[in-house]
Amino acid sequence: MRFMITLDRDEDGVWIAECPSIPGCVSQGKTKDEAQDNIKEAIELCLEVRAEKGLPLTIETKQVEVAV
Repeated sequence: MRFMITLDRDEDGVWIAECPSIPGCVSQGKTKDEAQDNIKEAIELCLEVRAEKGLPLTIETKQVEVAV
């Protein structure tokens, strides 16, 4: 499966990775690559837990256009 992730740096320079289509699926790393590797593992674990609890694996995400 393929998932969209977001990457952002916090005020301490730590990379935060999040999978918007899986509620609460967040990880981090000292480098961007480490954060990406960590979020892959987090996604696998989150999907496993959601399946065990009978929850939908993902929630719907969409893109919207906003004029700025």
